[in-house]
Amino acid sequence: MQADLFPSALLDTLGLVLFGAALLHTFCAKYFEVLAHRHPRHAGLLHLLGEVEVVFGFWAMVLIVCMALLAGGQIAMDYAESRQFTEPLFVFVVMVVAASRPVLEAVRTLLKGVARAVPVPTPLALAWLGLAAVPLLGSLITEPAAMTLAALMLSPQIFRPDLPERLKYAALGVLFVNVSIGGTLTAYAAPPVLMVADAWAWDSAFMATTFGWKAALAVLLNASVLVYCLRQHLTPEDAPAADADRPAIPWLVSAVHLVFLAGVVALAHHPVLFLGLFLFFLGYTQAYAQFQSPLILKEGLLVGFFLAGLVVLGGMQQWWLQPLVSGLAPTALFFGALGLTALTDNAALTYLGSLIEGISPASQYMLVAGAVAGGGLTVIANAPNPAGVALLRRGFADGSIGAGGLLLGAALPTLVAAAVFLLL
Repeated sequence: MQADLFPSALLDTLGLVLFGAALLHTFCAKYFEVLAHRHPRHAGLLHLLGEVEVVFGFWAMVLIVCMALLAGGQIAMDYAESRQFTEPLFVFVVMVVAASRPVLEAVRTLLKGVARAVPVPTPLALAWLGLAAVPLLGSLITEPAAMTLAALMLSPQIFRPDLPERLKYAALGVLFVNVSIGGTLTAYAAPPVLMVADAWAWDSAFMATTFGWKAALAVLLNASVLVYCLRQHLTPEDAPAADADRPAIPWLVSAVHLVFLAGVVALAHHPVLFLGLFLFFLGYTQAYAQFQSPLILKEGLLVGFFLAGLVVLGGMQQWWLQPLVSGLAPTALFFGALGLTALTDNAALTYLGSLIEGISPASQYMLVAGAVAGGGLTVIANAPNPAGVALLRRGFADGSIGAGGLLLGAALPTLVAAAVFLLL
């Protein structure tokens, strides 16, 4: 079938329908885990469909196959190859490097030293630092790296099977919201900010004075309220059993790992270079295997697969999203972005906003503020969220995180972030 004879409206509709199916699947993912326990014969397939990280990759594959059948294989391949996959690749690489034992132990040692120095119980101080300091650190090391470090640090302390589910969802909501807004102190760390920084000439000084101090205030408030609510449930963080018998990590090995992490962050927009650096990193971990824990390659690949699927499906939504965004007044744009972020990646939303000709400074601010404030509402709202889900889901019932529980858990910290950005 000739591309110029094929009605593009049909492909647009197909993309919207499959995007909606993927969203519905995301909200039903936890139910597939329940079905897997009820029907052992098909448990493998049901567990696969219950993996949140698989959802968008699966429906993206359905989209490409349907495009090939309806419009021809060449059109489907051209569309797939026109997508930009730098962000999924970067999130995969930075997750694996940031979660390596030397990096994690270096951050744990630093935060434990800070926690012992403050006049509050150490477990409370550690939880607060994991929910506040690490998300704010995301403005330097990027949000995906901050999410990885925070999730691994908080997992044994907060996301335990014996903790009430409602408190774990509240903690997850605070973590996701704080990571989403905590990267706004610079112009390169938060994906939704990165999408508009060059187009609107926003540098890190502008971000710090316009968004950063407000975001920091909301992060500190959210973390403080949650830690107060968790105070009776927090216990000292124990070292992972798998690391108990391993030799202590020399400072030089930790320093080399931190250099690898800094290099990956610095080359975040150059996939050929950061993938090459990642291969050197893999070789280094093999050379000094006695100081390593197993790398989270599977979790990183699943998150990359999720984000790649979101890139493919999200690219078909511009036809209805951009007119909707461009037609809103500044205040309405804030609340529109806040709500739409829950349904689509906030970086995709701000990218569409950057294409609007003549958008006012007030609308620019409201669009980005709403997008980052709503970044914790769903798994797909912010690029680092799938990483948090992949690393923390084992602490929840049925080993799965429910979309409804996350939405409720993130509601209050989202309101705090929204109020700070709107009123201050």
